[in-house]
Amino acid sequence: MSSNTPAKDKEREAAHGEMMPLADAIALALDGVAPIGAVETVNLAEALGRFCAKAVAAPAAMPFFDNSAMDGYALRLADLEGTDTLPISATIAAGAAPSELMPKTAARIFTGAPLPAGADAIAVSEHCTELGETVRFDRAPKPGANIRITGSDQPLGARLVTPGQRLGARHIGLLAANGIESVSVARRPRVGVFSTGDELAKGVRGPGAIHDANRPMLIALARAAGAEACDLGILPDDLGATTRAFEGLADKFDLVLTSGAVSVGGRDHVRSALIAAGGQLDGWRVAIKPGKPVAFGRIGASAITGLPGNPFASFVGFHLFAAPQIARLAGGTAPKFATTPARAGFEWHRKPDRAEVFPVHLAGYDDAGAPILERLGNSASATLFPLTEADGLALIPATTERVSHGDMLFWQPFCDGRVV
Repeated sequence: MSSNTPAKDKEREAAHGEMMPLADAIALALDGVAPIGAVETVNLAEALGRFCAKAVAAPAAMPFFDNSAMDGYALRLADLEGTDTLPISATIAAGAAPSELMPKTAARIFTGAPLPAGADAIAVSEHCTELGETVRFDRAPKPGANIRITGSDQPLGARLVTPGQRLGARHIGLLAANGIESVSVARRPRVGVFSTGDELAKGVRGPGAIHDANRPMLIALARAAGAEACDLGILPDDLGATTRAFEGLADKFDLVLTSGAVSVGGRDHVRSALIAAGGQLDGWRVAIKPGKPVAFGRIGASAITGLPGNPFASFVGFHLFAAPQIARLAGGTAPKFATTPARAGFEWHRKPDRAEVFPVHLAGYDDAGAPILERLGNSASATLFPLTEADGLALIPATTERVSHGDMLFWQPFCDGRVV
């Protein structure tokens, strides 16, 4: 909370120079972190969402053996010369040992079962009529029909996962299919999360107090991004206490996130406390709405990213700055924000001074299949409520003054199962 007048705040802001363009701020955030480098081996059950540290090559070609792609009958096509019916000499199920097809016969075969030696095609059940111990081929298959050839899916030595790749369920399934039970991953980045403000309730909410939304939200976001997040509690609006909190970090974290107290108010102490504690401030104030008061710095080995106190601004700041930092720390590629094209389903006139992020609802698709987005909320940075109906966040450049129906936008769809 600040007792300063708006005029005094503007005077203080002017003393700190121009706001950083959004692209420069993202670059500064990423320059403040480097890949951790520490590697650990985990079993596949613990690998979801982790960042791969070492490439894994296929130990064998897949399929491992020729097998049936369908339920049907394995045969030699030459045996159908002069007849459309063959005796059934065997039944082969998935998991059966390799076998050989008896001459002038067919073998009943199920999906995934090993192809018997000598067979060169499989006729699907729908094209056959079983007559007791014989089968009539109502439609002869083509050579090689319905056979999955050894190595046709994946060659020996194929790269299954790549360093820096975040592992999803699809990767875990592929590794498991290859008989791989563990994988080398980067150590999870250690992220500490503070909130700031005397107005935040520590238990029962009293008069004039509010609940702390940012700290639980940022912890959840950090964990979803692949980090090991630690709750560092609430800092009071006190320079000494904030300074001591920074001094006590003692290189415990790869990244520390704060929310609030990074602006120009008389009780905004994060930047001053960082310097007083022996840290450095690398930059602050970003040309983004919401969330202009963002700070980047370092204390010891810990990068510091100070996010705004207003919840939606803090949410946006995490996606713009902290999520890429966490990915880089883990050795992954920093995700780029709002790169999916869409069309505006709304009209909007705004002041063209800062890039702006806002929640959007997917209203449908145009004739070309492009998403049509409806704007939600009123650009206020203090509320998370519009996110309850949002399907993602859209971003418009600082130079944009008017958005008209049909204009191209870029957005970041929400995807709760992002790494699956």
